[in-house]
Amino acid sequence: MDGAADPSAMADGAAAGAAGMSAPPGPGGAPAPGAARTAARLLRGAPLAAAIRAEVAREAEALCAALGSPPALAVVRVGDDPATAVYLQRVLENCRQVGIEGRLVALDADVHPDRVADAVGRLSADERVAGILVGQPLPPTIALDAVLRRLDPAKDIDGIHPLSAGMLALGRDGFVPATAEAAVEILVRSGIELAGRRAVVVGRSNVVGKPAALLLLRRHATVTICHSRTADLAAETRRAEILIVAAGRPGLVGADMVAPGAVVVDVGINVVDGRIVGDVDERAAEVASAITPVPGGVGPLTNAILLTHLVRAACAQAGSRGLPLPSRAALEVPA
Repeated sequence: MDGAADPSAMADGAAAGAAGMSAPPGPGGAPAPGAARTAARLLRGAPLAAAIRAEVAREAEALCAALGSPPALAVVRVGDDPATAVYLQRVLENCRQVGIEGRLVALDADVHPDRVADAVGRLSADERVAGILVGQPLPPTIALDAVLRRLDPAKDIDGIHPLSAGMLALGRDGFVPATAEAAVEILVRSGIELAGRRAVVVGRSNVVGKPAALLLLRRHATVTICHSRTADLAAETRRAEILIVAAGRPGLVGADMVAPGAVVVDVGINVVDGRIVGDVDERAAEVASAITPVPGGVGPLTNAILLTHLVRAACAQAGSRGLPLPSRAALEVPA
């Protein structure tokens, strides 16, 4: 994850902030004490994702020219969970848009567990496949640990392998769960200061909450993780200058649980009465200084970040096999 903020995003954000505040903002994008506000600045992921995809397209083209074929991403889907199917289809569509080969391996929900692990093992051994994405949640009959034992960590572009988790915990380079990275990256690219800020993460999953907290620590925030056993959730969230909510419970965090001027990242995707809503009550936008919309916030950036991981994986694997690379010795994650 690159630490540089996107200049155009910062400029757009400054204009949006000026429209929503009647007093100059304080440090890191928060409003000055006593500032009257009308609405939070919306941190939209789509413009940032579009810039990333454009850069990935150039890098994929360079890789294809150097290696003779485009880098390939294999997507493993087990069963027909609608939300998972839609997400994976969007990933494959994004691959096509940027010149990455997308492969779908679709298995029935009642498939024998060994077949899932074997499929992942074959993809791990296939030199034409640079990255593997395993759709989750898996059916209850499929043990994720058994699948991960066959997943090559070098192709684990969504950071779910124990080795990837360990590298993150140790502060070393490796693949990070894309949703967690997107939750922090949308702040960085929007010019939100993280160093020294009080950050609260609601949710402790291995794919969002925990890795997001570790990424915030890398940015020198002071981090608290809340979960279902937190005694007074509202008291904790009201202390946050940066609040990331990834609990999978619609409306869990109400507007009265958000500190005035806080920056809120809502990772939740829930369907309520036919509408997609987040984990944060929509009225929090009347209190926060900046907030990610649902939909349109973290989601688009997650998919784009996955593509940057695929390019990194393809370069690393080509280099390890002594294959020619584009003119740059290593392709960087787009800034």
